[in-house]
Amino acid sequence: MTEKKRVLAAMSGGVDSSVTAALLLEQGYEVIGVTMRLSEESREADDDKGCCSIKSVNDAQHVASILGIPHYVLDFREQFEKHVICNFLDEYAKGRTPNPCIECNRAMKFGALMQKARELGADFVATGHYARITYNEEKGLYELKKGLDEKKDQSYVLYHLNQETQAHFLLPLGGFTKPEVREMAEKYKLPVAHKAESQEICFIPDDDHGRFLREHRPEALIPGDIVDMEGHVLGHHMGVPLYTIGQRKGLGIAAPEPLYVVRLDTEHNRVIVGGAQDVFFGGLTAGNVSWTIPAPTEPLRCTAKVRYGRREGACTAEITADGALHVVFDEPQRAVTPGQSVVLYDGERVLGGGIIESAEPVKK
Repeated sequence: MTEKKRVLAAMSGGVDSSVTAALLLEQGYEVIGVTMRLSEESREADDDKGCCSIKSVNDAQHVASILGIPHYVLDFREQFEKHVICNFLDEYAKGRTPNPCIECNRAMKFGALMQKARELGADFVATGHYARITYNEEKGLYELKKGLDEKKDQSYVLYHLNQETQAHFLLPLGGFTKPEVREMAEKYKLPVAHKAESQEICFIPDDDHGRFLREHRPEALIPGDIVDMEGHVLGHHMGVPLYTIGQRKGLGIAAPEPLYVVRLDTEHNRVIVGGAQDVFFGGLTAGNVSWTIPAPTEPLRCTAKVRYGRREGACTAEITADGALHVVFDEPQRAVTPGQSVVLYDGERVLGGGIIESAEPVKK
C-alpha cells in the first residue's frame, strides 16, 4: 500500500484555504492544517479582519474538525515582526512603498512554514493562492503559472518560488475560479463558503498606514515641502512616508491642472509633484532578484508587471554585471514605484522578479 504524502496546509479561516485543505484530502493526501499566528494587531482585530484574528483561527479550527484533520496554531510572531513588519516600516521610512504580502510569502510561507513542514516530516506545503505549478517533462523544470481566474490571479506575489521550493509547494486552486471555489465550499458543507474576503494588510486591519507609521516610526514623519519639478514650493507635507508615487488625492495643493507625486526625495525631505505625463517611466532597475527558472544569461523579451493588479507591459529584461535586473519598457509604464516588485512573465509563465530600486524617466 502506497504511503500517503503529508501536506502542511496553511489555513487562514477563509474560504480559499479551507477549500484547499478539502481538495487535498479528497486527492488522497495526509493533511495537517496550520494557522500562523503572526501579529498582535491582526489577532486583536474585530470580526474577520486580519488573517489570524481570533475569529479566523476559530473558523480554521472549525473547518479542520469538519474535515477530520488535525489543526495547529503556529506562533511565528517573532519572525513576522523581524522580516515583515520591520521591513515594512524601514521601507516606508526610506521613501519606498513596500508590498508586505510578497515579503510575508517569501519569509513566512516559503521560509518559516516550509521549515516547519520539514520538521514535521511533511512532503509539501499548500496554500490557497490562485496560481499553478506544473512540471515540464521536456525541459525538466517546474513552471509557475498564472491562475486561470484572471480576476483572482495571484502569481505576482509568488515570484520567489524557485525550482527547489516549487517541488514542495502545492497550489490546488489555480485551475478554478472564485465562484467555483465557493460552490465547492458549499458542497463540502464548510461554514466559510460565503465569508467575505479581507483586502487590507493583516497587521493594519483598519487599513490606516498613516496611523501605523505614526505609532511605530514617528521619527520618520518630519514635515517638509511639496515642490514641483523645478523645485518651486507648492505646499507642505506631514512626512514623506505618507505619500507614494502616482498619488493625486490628499496633496492639499490648488493648481490649474491635476498634480501627482512623481518622486519622494528623502534626502531633502521633499515630495516632488508633476503633471500626469511625469508619472510615466521608461524603465527600471530592481534588486533582490529571484527566478522561478534557471537565471537567464541573455536579454529576455517578455512582459513585466510593476504592481499587483496592473496590466503587464512588453519589455526587454537583462541581468546587469552587478546582479541587478534592468528592464526597459516598449511603452512607458505609470507609477513605477521603488519598494514594489517587478515581475516578469512569458505568457502565462512567471519567470522571476525583484524589488524596484529606481525608475528611469522616459527618453525624450
